[in-house]
Amino acid sequence: MSTSAWFAEHAWLPGGMATDVRLEVTGGMFSAVVPGGSPAGAVRLPGVVLPGLADGHSHAFHRALRGRTHAGGGSFWTWREQAYAVADRLDPDTYLALARAAYAELVLAGVTGVGEFHYLHHGPDGRPYAEPNAMAEALRQAAADAGLRLTLLDTCYLAGGLGVDGPQPVTGTQRRFADADVDAWAERVDALRPSAGTRVGVAAHSVRAVPRPALRRVVEVAAGRPLHVHVSEQPAENTACRQAHGLSPVALLDAEGVLGPATTAVHATHVDAADVRLLGAGGTGVCLCPSTEQDLADGIGPALALRRAGSPLSVGSDQHAVADLLGEARGVEMHERLAGGRRGCFTPAELLATATGHDRIGWPEAGRLAVGALADLVAVRLDTVRTAGCRPEQVPLVAGAGDVDTVVVQGRTVVSDGRHVLGDVARLLGDAIAALDVGPVGGRG
Repeated sequence: MSTSAWFAEHAWLPGGMATDVRLEVTGGMFSAVVPGGSPAGAVRLPGVVLPGLADGHSHAFHRALRGRTHAGGGSFWTWREQAYAVADRLDPDTYLALARAAYAELVLAGVTGVGEFHYLHHGPDGRPYAEPNAMAEALRQAAADAGLRLTLLDTCYLAGGLGVDGPQPVTGTQRRFADADVDAWAERVDALRPSAGTRVGVAAHSVRAVPRPALRRVVEVAAGRPLHVHVSEQPAENTACRQAHGLSPVALLDAEGVLGPATTAVHATHVDAADVRLLGAGGTGVCLCPSTEQDLADGIGPALALRRAGSPLSVGSDQHAVADLLGEARGVEMHERLAGGRRGCFTPAELLATATGHDRIGWPEAGRLAVGALADLVAVRLDTVRTAGCRPEQVPLVAGAGDVDTVVVQGRTVVSDGRHVLGDVARLLGDAIAALDVGPVGGRG
């Protein structure tokens, strides 16, 4: 088995920033990481080398909405109408093209693993495809083509909303998301198999879309896998849950055994102090998505309080309003500054940790430059207009996707000199979105 080597003037190791680091890779794993090492025979990397980044929460089909939803203002709920319009247009082939391009854009930004919160399961009329997991298999192929690892978080979606009288029926586009019942969903998930670059996790879409009696079954199916759930993204969700159940979404999930160290609550934007305590006490992770929370006017979540309570934090691109995980990590700090009026709430190392949370999507062997870890690395330039003059240890506070020069995924160079092995990713995105021919938005919410 051959060994490859890279040399970094600056590299962020588990113990902090180190200089003149030689990184050797054998069989897709780091076999040597040597500060003060020799560059002989090694590929020299520019700038600062970071571990591969992890996108903890992605909806790949939302990429088709970027730059197309701002006319006329509105809210999350009006934006959702436009997301449904895109979902109406997708089939396994067009989804493969769109997701391949969206994932390649993530790799250009330094992402080496993505957690795909996957709920677009069925055909346009809600009937399953001949291959019930055809859309999931399109995502698997898209990730392989783009050169990153995938955690397929197959999402349980059974109801169209939550009213005072309980779950509401699915309507319109929602039929593409919903299985007949929780057992039908579990059967379809059971047919999914992990592969070299894909692991299977599960998700409960939200307390709006998964009736309370089904939550325990979701937890059973999730045993031994990552479990993700949208939580308190909108105040309306909290109101509906309290009216129907007399509990906040967090308290409901806790009562049904959903919370815990294998679970990640996505957003947690509108949680109160009691919710924060429940999330932290169980070691439940929280995935923050600052660019989406900004774009949809969702609000600012209590990141610092969540971390202090004991919740591990990660970040995600969510609706792909931007594809910049370093920017998402920086957004965690900037939101906290705006909310609390104080700088330096998170150290650069803590921010980097939010962007390298591969363990939250079921790949605990990734996310660090260390012997025995999966050989992912990202070289971020220090000589761009954004990073010139930056101290290496402050890169997470200034650098972004446009500063990424090289991306190596399990020893394979996927991005070099800022160019992806697939070629012109902008063209791939443009072609995939144009093929959908999304016209005026219509349909039901």
